Amino acid sequence: MKLILRILLSAVAVFILAHVLPGVGVDSYFTAILVAIVLSLLNFLVKPILVILTLPITIVTLGLFLLIINALIILLADSVISGFSVSSIWWALLFSLLLSFLQSILFSLLKEDTKN
Repeated sequence: MKLILRILLSAVAVFILAHVLPGVGVDSYFTAILVAIVLSLLNFLVKPILVILTLPITIVTLGLFLLIINALIILLADSVISGFSVSSIWWALLFSLLLSFLQSILFSLLKEDTKN
């Protein structure tokens, strides 16, 4: 049940950011749910492989290259999902930063709600 709530909160974050950022578009809320699912799967399956392959450059940049990996995962989700569009890697980078920030706020609200 908690996984479903987390995916729905991620979809809300994707939907909000797609309406705020001009370089990111999402067709419907169902597409936002699909984006949340695909991003979580890509972060689970592809991101560890990319982190291992780019470990030297990640160490040299003191971990800042992980931001580029996150942007690449967003662009990969863009190519997989037809109703989701990101115009450039810079919008993907900003979307990834704001998405993680918004998700942390929403997930902390979820944790506070379950404590009571």
